[in-house]
Parts: sequence; C-alpha cells; structure tokens
Amino acid sequence: MDFVRRMLAPVVAMVFLLGAAHAQTTAALPAPPPRPAVVDARLGVHPDKTRFVLELSDAVAFKVSTTAAPYRVIVDLPDLVWPGGDAPAAGRGLVQRYQRMAGDSGGLRVVFETSGPVQVREAYMLPPKDGHKPRFVLDLAPTTPDAFAKSVQPAAQPAAKPAVVRPEPAPAAIPAPLPPARVVPVALPAAPPAPSPPRGPEKPLIVLDPGHGGEDPGAVGVGGVFEKDITLAVARELRRQLEATGRYRVMLTRDKDVFIRLRERVGMARDVGADLFLSLHADSIATGSIRGLSIYTLSDKASDREAEMLAAKENRADAIAGLDLSGENDLVASILIDLAQRDTMNHSKRFAKAVLESVRHDITLLPSKPHRQAGFAVLTAPDVPSVLVEMGYLSSPQDANQLKSPQHRERLARGVTRAVDSYFKWLGGPQKL
Repeated sequence: MDFVRRMLAPVVAMVFLLGAAHAQTTAALPAPPPRPAVVDARLGVHPDKTRFVLELSDAVAFKVSTTAAPYRVIVDLPDLVWPGGDAPAAGRGLVQRYQRMAGDSGGLRVVFETSGPVQVREAYMLPPKDGHKPRFVLDLAPTTPDAFAKSVQPAAQPAAKPAVVRPEPAPAAIPAPLPPARVVPVALPAAPPAPSPPRGPEKPLIVLDPGHGGEDPGAVGVGGVFEKDITLAVARELRRQLEATGRYRVMLTRDKDVFIRLRERVGMARDVGADLFLSLHADSIATGSIRGLSIYTLSDKASDREAEMLAAKENRADAIAGLDLSGENDLVASILIDLAQRDTMNHSKRFAKAVLESVRHDITLLPSKPHRQAGFAVLTAPDVPSVLVEMGYLSSPQDANQLKSPQHRERLARGVTRAVDSYFKWLGGPQKL
C-alpha cells in the first residue's frame, strides 16, 4: 500500500490547508472527555481466532481473567469509560455475546461469554501510531477444557501483526445482562507483540482469496464439482509458484474448507498491509456453451457508494491505511478518500490488463470482453489494488474438466505469476495507464 501514501503525499498538505480554512466557518469541536474513553469497538472472525478491538482516546492499564461454568473471559480497564448504554451485544465467532458494565473500581469491565473453552492467545495495548489512536486488542482461540482450566497461568504471546477489524452492523437485542462471576487474574504483558509477517519492501505481500468455503460451496459444476474446491486448489498452486520465485510473500484468506464473510476477506488483506489482492472464483450459468476466463475490477458506481461509506465519520479512523481522518471535516475526508480510491482502481485495472495479456499464452479461450467491472464486496478496499478472477464456467463441461486438471491449474498459475511480475515491474518504473 506504499503507492497510496506516495500518491497522497504531495496533496495532503494542500488539502489539509483547504480543510483548515473551511473549518474556520464551523463551530469548535467539543472538548475531549476528562477520562480516557472508548471511541470504537470491533469484533471480527479470523480463520484461527476471534479478535476484539477497542479504539481508545488514550492508552490505559488492563487486566484479563477467565471463569468457567459458563465459559467467560473478563477484561477490566479501571481507568476507562465507555459512553452510551450497557446493553449486551451479540457476538461472533467464539464469542456468543459480550457486555460492558461497571468494574469493581468504578471503571469499565467487559465480559465475554464464549461458546466453549477458549485460549487468551494475545491481549495487548497498541500505542498511537501512523494516525491511529491507542487500541486494546484481545485475541481468543479455541482450546480444550483442560487447557482452559490452566489459563490462570501467563498466556504465551506469539508474534502477530496488530489488526484493525472492520465495524459490523448494530447487533440485535439479546438476553439480559450476565451475572457477576468470580474473577481469576491472568497476567499478560501490555506491550504489543512484534509485527508479523515482517514487512519488507523487497518482497511485496500478495493475498489470495479462494472464493466460497465451508457451508457455501459456490457454484456446483458439471459432474458435481464444487467451486470452493476449485478455488482453493488454484490458490494453493498459485501460492506455490509465487513463493518459488523468491520475490513475494503470500497469504491465503483460507487454507481449508471454512466459511469467511466477504467483508472479512477484505479486512484480512488490509490488516496485513497487502500490496495486491486476488479473489479466485469459477462462474456458472444456465447454458453450457459459454466458456472462458474473465477478470473483474471495481465499477465506478460501486466505488462511489464505497467512498460515501468510508467518508462516514464512524469509518474514517481506518478508511485509508496510515491516515486517521476521524478528526477532519467532510471536505478533507472526501477529497483524500477519493484520491486514494481512484488511484487504487487505476492500479487494479493495470493489474487486470497484465493478467489478461499473460494468460493468453497459456489459456487461449477468453470472452470477447474479458475485462469487466462490478460492485463485488471483495473489491472494495480503498488502499489495496484488487481483482476478481472468474477462471472459467463450471457449467461448461470443457471448463469444468480443465479446472479439475492439475496441469491446467499449473498453467493458469504460471500465467498469473507472470502478470504479478509484470505489475510490480511497472509499479517500480514510470506508471502510465
């Protein structure tokens, strides 16, 4: 995502001056609360964990504890306030529900009721950095009852890159507040772990997104083949070839048969600072006569809707990587978001062009208009160039048989790998569309 920051650098100063002049005509913002307060709360599901993030006005001390019967994780933040009501909130992933309430010292307590025994994999306070406010991060992973019983011991802190989890829609009302539980302290260091995977300018990070998974099979093709199996097989082969070059780091949004929501796939790419995002799919249609590979980038209309959502005040804190726009007025936020998003779309189109030029060497059959535009949710990251590749039609016996063939998947991955090389070579030189 370095290209976004490079693109924005020469205009940020001018736009902020424009915003400052505009702000002179507006009323002064209210003074910050006298005590550190919660600014935002996020709960997200990853393939191996459930992550809870509190964005704060200031860093505070915290204590994490666990109880059983029922299984709960309790976070005490004695110096923190959370404006608003204390009604329970619906959970996701390993968290059935969570509730904020007053702690023993008059501060804040957040109680998580989990679906079973969990491991507190990580709990740490991130200091302010790159325009982000301080954040408390709690990662929960599944474990056994016996391991949970031993969770009063200090939890291990493996290296993991801090993430910002996308906000979810307001949950529906759930049952009455949880009763108090006996708290057993868990000693956890407040310092953040070392970032992972390590960022290195010489090795761009590419996120591959095998479409569908778990209870969502995707298209069911000729012979009963599932789209979810085809996309995962191609993603694994493409990862193998990209890593074999020694020039890239590769991450898969899923490496097994699990269901992941569309926005979470985008969130994963942004969390790890991806330089390129490829979502892999295989289409299906009523007729078996239509064949060929197509590639999609975000449409202008969908981009406009996404920019409007990103410009909303509750989304500005992480609308663009490395820039916190939450304190800016509408004019400044809209200009910077539009600049970043338009440049990202241009890069996405450039990569799509490279893919189509490259795969012609290995896949001769392409539709008359193979580059298309649509409002797919997985293409909406404002700071990560993204494409969705429809690798063929599973409703076509020829395409279905090819996509089931390891030899064809190897040829397809070879063509995409050449396109990745071409794109990053272009990115490092004069950028002309």
